[in-house]
Amino acid sequence: MHRVKIHQGDINKLSVDAIVSASGCASQLYALPATMPALGAARLNEAQCPVGEVVIGAADDLPAEMVIYTVGPTWRGGDYQEEQQLASCYHNAMNAAKKQNLKSIAFPAISCGASGFPTRRAAKIAIHEVNQALRQNPLLESVVFCCFDPVTAALYRNQMGK
Repeated sequence: MHRVKIHQGDINKLSVDAIVSASGCASQLYALPATMPALGAARLNEAQCPVGEVVIGAADDLPAEMVIYTVGPTWRGGDYQEEQQLASCYHNAMNAAKKQNLKSIAFPAISCGASGFPTRRAAKIAIHEVNQALRQNPLLESVVFCCFDPVTAALYRNQMGK
């Protein structure tokens, strides 16, 4: 667990190889593999890709080198595969990190907040998927869960302790 950290603050200020953004991906790009060349962030905001898929883009003026865009699920009560969709977001982002030979990556609390995903469930899924992926990727030195408020950070810390 020493490779996984919890941070409270603005993910856009973290100096990591890649940050994950839970905003949309360009529809014409979603089928391309994560090894594609970095694309401008402006192109990535044109339309959304399927929930759980990822697209890599340039980080532009951010301290990170690149952005991995994904679309997290909206919570609709848990009967619409929301947990599996959220797991796909983390799984696919971690696969992209491995393919890009990244050493560090930062995740927001995907689908928490406005999308309504229960934070405790989301944290459990995020930590599980990241830990699974870390077992397969010794090159990745640091994964940061960047939480937007102290309550979310505390829930992530609690889940990491289990």
